[in-house]
Amino acid sequence: MITISLDKIRLERLIKEIKTKKGRGTELISLYIPAGRPLGDVTSSLREELSTASNIKDRTTRHHVLDALTVTLQRLKMFTSTPKNGLVIFAGYVPRGAPGNEKMEVYVIEPPEPINTYLYRCDSRFHTEILEEMLEEKGSYGIIVMDRSSATFALLSGRRLKILDEITSGVPGKHSAGGQSARRFERVIEIMAHEFYKRVGEYAQKLFSDVKDLKGIIIGGPGPTKNDFYDGNYLPQDLKKMVIGVVDIGYTGEEGVYELIERAQSLLEGIRYVHERQVIQRFLEYLARKSNLVAYGYKEVYELLKQGVVDTLILSEEAPLSYVKASCSNCGWVKEDLVKEEEIESFKREYSKCLICGQQTNLEQGDVIEHLIEVSKTFGTKVEIISTATEEGKGFLLSFGGIAALLRYSPQ
Repeated sequence: MITISLDKIRLERLIKEIKTKKGRGTELISLYIPAGRPLGDVTSSLREELSTASNIKDRTTRHHVLDALTVTLQRLKMFTSTPKNGLVIFAGYVPRGAPGNEKMEVYVIEPPEPINTYLYRCDSRFHTEILEEMLEEKGSYGIIVMDRSSATFALLSGRRLKILDEITSGVPGKHSAGGQSARRFERVIEIMAHEFYKRVGEYAQKLFSDVKDLKGIIIGGPGPTKNDFYDGNYLPQDLKKMVIGVVDIGYTGEEGVYELIERAQSLLEGIRYVHERQVIQRFLEYLARKSNLVAYGYKEVYELLKQGVVDTLILSEEAPLSYVKASCSNCGWVKEDLVKEEEIESFKREYSKCLICGQQTNLEQGDVIEHLIEVSKTFGTKVEIISTATEEGKGFLLSFGGIAALLRYSPQ
């Protein structure tokens, strides 16, 4: 089955594309219709905008705005009522090279969450901010990794891990003094450690108190320091209540942050950063121990996918591939393939004519992820889309070309 998050990932990719579109003037329409808003009211409002737009002095701009409004009204006729979460429409002429080569583009989106605000905007760009806000990962986790020498603070949100700050303590290590000098030295060390713990608590308050969607704090480190800090009254009570785990790890600093996330996975279920790392780690484990159930390389993976052998398809959202298709309307011959960007023209030349009857073919080019998702649906294959926000995601793209598969059985 396709994982639930794919609809969200598709919308993220669509918004990323829409954000690249620019108009030559203030002629791109963004329309947000709230859930429950009668479409008749919206239609009446847009007809008033049509009347106003007819007074635009510049002939080209007037023509483009009127066309965009007309297309928007036509799309609204496809709905008998406003969808349960509302409706978003982007419409307008987008330049394709020299002036005069503009093309009308229309995007109709049913948002993943209810829209609460009506918005009509005519601008040189499409306004995607409301949709982007909906797609932001909900829930962040504060991370503190510490020992007696230093403390590192980080914030984990969705696919993003950000190292916020690192402080050092100045607390001395072992000493060779004996007798009363040793006891005095130990008291000084304890006082310095106490002051350091207070500073860690103050930094945590400064860095985490204003995080609106903070779901929890995890503290980690080697030795007893982390426990001494947590058990003492160093964290403000509102933050201490949010501590969901104190985890023993072997490292400090940034390396310790990564180790803490690794060891605290059970506390971080649902976070995309953790999920994506788990997917890549599982793939690497298969590669090391069950290599007969792993495939990588876009040609091999694509063939196995079409044969129904693939259990889980792993795709980087940055995979440098395109889906291409050549088809003959005369005899029905079809050739589909995945190609690298530099191979597209070669494919078009090779299959410009049908290999069966010699007639001119129809050549198409499409989004590789959308195509592979559709093929996966046919065989009940799970699909995991991996970002390049993690080191694992970057490594997967560079080392394996951004596409791999875990297999149901060995094809040999």
